[in-house]
This record gives sequence, C-alpha cells and structure tokens, in this order.
Amino acid sequence: MRSVGTVLALVVLATVVATFARRWRIPAPSLLVVAGLAVALLPGTPPIRINPEIIGLVVLPPLLYASAEDMPWRELRAVWKPVGVLAIGLVLASAAAVAAVAAWLTPLSWQMACVLGAVLASTDPVAVTALGRRLALPPRVQVLVQAESLFNDATSLVLVRVAAGIAIASASADWGAAGGKFLVLAGGGTLIGAAVGAVITLIRRRTEDPVLETVIALVTPYAAYLLAEVAHTSGVTSCVVAGVVLGGRGDRLTNARIRLQLHAVYGTVVFLLESVVFSLIGLALPGEVRALSDGDESWPLYALAVAATLVAVRMLWLAPLSAVVHRKGGIGRLNWRLPMVLTWAGTRGVMPLAAALSIPEVARNGTPLADRPLVLVLTTSVVVVTLVVQGFTLAPVVRASGIALEPAHTAREEAQARSRLAHAGLARLEELAELEVVPEVVLDRLRRGLNARLDDTRDRLAADDGTAAESADLVYRQLRRDLIAVETVELQHLYDTHHISDTTRRRLQRSLDLEEARLADV
Repeated sequence: MRSVGTVLALVVLATVVATFARRWRIPAPSLLVVAGLAVALLPGTPPIRINPEIIGLVVLPPLLYASAEDMPWRELRAVWKPVGVLAIGLVLASAAAVAAVAAWLTPLSWQMACVLGAVLASTDPVAVTALGRRLALPPRVQVLVQAESLFNDATSLVLVRVAAGIAIASASADWGAAGGKFLVLAGGGTLIGAAVGAVITLIRRRTEDPVLETVIALVTPYAAYLLAEVAHTSGVTSCVVAGVVLGGRGDRLTNARIRLQLHAVYGTVVFLLESVVFSLIGLALPGEVRALSDGDESWPLYALAVAATLVAVRMLWLAPLSAVVHRKGGIGRLNWRLPMVLTWAGTRGVMPLAAALSIPEVARNGTPLADRPLVLVLTTSVVVVTLVVQGFTLAPVVRASGIALEPAHTAREEAQARSRLAHAGLARLEELAELEVVPEVVLDRLRRGLNARLDDTRDRLAADDGTAAESADLVYRQLRRDLIAVETVELQHLYDTHHISDTTRRRLQRSLDLEEARLADV
C-alpha cells in the first residue's frame, strides 16, 4: 500500500461492495473479487502489492478464530474421521496432481511445480465460511466442509515449507523430515491453541467488565497465533484450536449483555477484514501478471488447467467418502448430489495466497527464484476462478442437489423449540405458584407472556400505578430473568439431545440474550 489514503479507499470500496452483495443476496467474496479486479484494470489505479506479514499477522488470526468459534462441537465429533481423511489424504493427493500437471504443462521447474501444488492443496476456511453462511446445508455437511478447510491448512503449510526448502536449496525431498515437521507444526499448534483456550476460559469466567471482555476476545486469536509461531509450530492450527475450544463454551463464560456486545464487535471486525482481503485478491492480480516474463503469456490456460485438476481430484476423492457421510449422517438417498456439493464448496482463498507470498524471492545461493512470479500469478488466478465460478454457482448447485434444508423445515424446528422453552418456563411458574411466595399479579403477567409466545403474539400486561406497581414490576423482571435461565437450560438440553441444530440454538440463544438485556435496561 502506498499511503493511508489508499487503505481507506480500499476499506470504503470493500464495505460498499459487501453491503450491496448482502442486499442482492449474492456471495460477497465473489463480488468483492470481481470488484477488486475491475478497479485494478481502471487506468490510473496504483499498483497494489500485498504484504504477506499483514495478511499473516493482522488479517488471518481473527478470521480463522471466528470461523472456528462458530463450529459446533456436536457435529464436529460426528465427522472427525472424514475430516481427517480430507485434511491429510485429499491435501496430499491434490498437491501431487497439481504438481504433475504444472510440471507437464507449464514452464515451471519440478521443484516450483511442487511448491504450487502444496500452496493450492488446501481449501480456504475464510472463503468457505463466508460462502457457507448463505447456504442451508444439513449441519453435518456444513461442518464437514468448514472443518476440513480449517484443519487441512496444517498439512498444506508443511508441504509448502518442505517444497519451498527444496526449491531454494535445489535439494531432494526428505520425506522423513517432512513427517517430523508435520508432527511438530500440527501437534505443537494444537497444544498451544488448547492451552490458550484453557487460560482464556479461566480469565473470562472471572471477568464481568464488557470492555475488558471485548479486548480479551480481540486479543485471543493474535495471542494463539503469535505464541505458536514463536515456538516454531503452526499458528494457523493454534488459532483454530483456540477458537474451537472457546466457541464450545462461549455461552457459559459470559452474561447476555457481554455476549451481545462481543457478537456486534466481532461481526464488525470480520466484515471489514473479509471485505478488504477479498478485494485485495482481485486488485493484486493485474500487477502480478505485469511482472511475468514474455514467455509466460499462456498463464490463463495454465490457471484453468490447474483449477480443473483441483476440482477433478476432489470429486474423485469425495465420491467414495460421501458414502461414509451418508451412512453416519442420515442425509437422504445416496447419489451424485452430495459429492458434487462437497466438491463445489471447496474454494480457495486467502490461505493459498498468503502461502504463495511467503515463498522466498531468492534461492540459498543468492540467485532469484525465476519461477516465483508465475507461481504467484497461478495461485491468485486459481483463487479468483474458484471464488467467482464456484462462488456464484454454489447456491444453485446446492438447490439443485436437493440436500439443502427447506426454509419451512428451519422455521418449524425453531417454532417447536420456542414452544418447548415456553412450556419449560410455565412449568417453573407452577412450581413458584405452589410455594405461594410470589404475588399472583406477577405470576399472571408471566403466564400471559409465556402463553403469548405459544400463540405467537405479544400481549403485554399494563402495570398499576403507584408504589405497588413499581414493586411488582421489579419482581416481574427478576422472575423473568429466572425463567430465561430455565429456558436457556432447556435450550441446551434440546441441542444436546439432537432435537435442534446449532443454527437454531444460536438464534434462540441470541433472542433470549436480547430479552435479558432489555430487562436489565428497564
């Protein structure tokens, strides 16, 4: 970036485009990439050079953490075996296939072809999560795609480091050392992420200051990432593990007011970072193309071939694996539709670009790596192709597959859950009525409110005037908060017994948090 003005202009552009994307109900990452590419092609647009340290240290940690924090533990436990197969097996297969195609078709040396394969081998958690928010996939399918994109980066980054080391040293591959490095990176990152999650859990349980809670939440992903990188392990894995650990306990660590504040702050941060980073991908491509030598004019053909290879390998790998997901997840009759959706959801994005930018510019002997510009162009081009082509067509593919949850199904599940919560509250009221410790006028007001929920109406009781009314209103607020606690327990029970999805649980929990916050403001 040349100036602060350029950065501010980029933020404004990204925010405007992302806002229109939401209004038009189209995938924001895809539209942002197109908008960035269009702006970069305008005459007079200054060249954009992406700093890999900014992407790695500033942008990635909160985005990875937010994606991991949204992942439900229940569904993750159910799909961890397929995720392991994809995070290791599919990454290795994709890297090998892309390396073979690149070495055969492009002017890249076999060492740099291996680097390209390693860079593009993993799907991107930021892109997958951003695209997946708009889809009504079954919970286990959504978690499978999202968890794969989060955990396959450890494998890919190890491959990148090994392949880049071979390229800059012109040495042969030492796969034994690569296996040890993978264990150090992934295992060390997992331990550090779990430790950070445990420490932050202890701190947040003893903190009730909204400002301090917000600061802790914003600092957590950077702490997990930096501690792991300082220990020479995987910062990505550490950040993801910390997010999964804290995400599963988030509702138990804070009160309703703080949860609402954290949701608003983190939503704003993620929106801005996603908007800027996807715009940067489109903005950077023309400058990278101009840096190519004259002998690399066929780069569009190379990029399309590599993108097609990634899709083909993913489809061939997922076709047999989908039988396992079908058998364990109960996702309707087995056919081609599930592998197609899982294949089309495997987009590339920020992570491959950050990995490509981390490739050294010179070899160990001091000579420039001549193939590095082509690797950057092919990486960015494949990211653009997957985000635009797969991003714009993913929703139609999901609809055509027939596996998407119908809006009526989600609405019915939520309505049934609300009814169960209201019945739990009424049962608690009857217990209080038998004790005869609460004024009948307060009990009647609470009953009317809960019955109104059952009837899907909002009937409010007009309070009497005077001191008695003020006292009754205070008792009402205290008892309503007690009933919200009962409903929260019932909501968690519905989720734990597989009666509702994580999406429904989060939506209803937010509704209860909003009501509890309003009661505190009165």
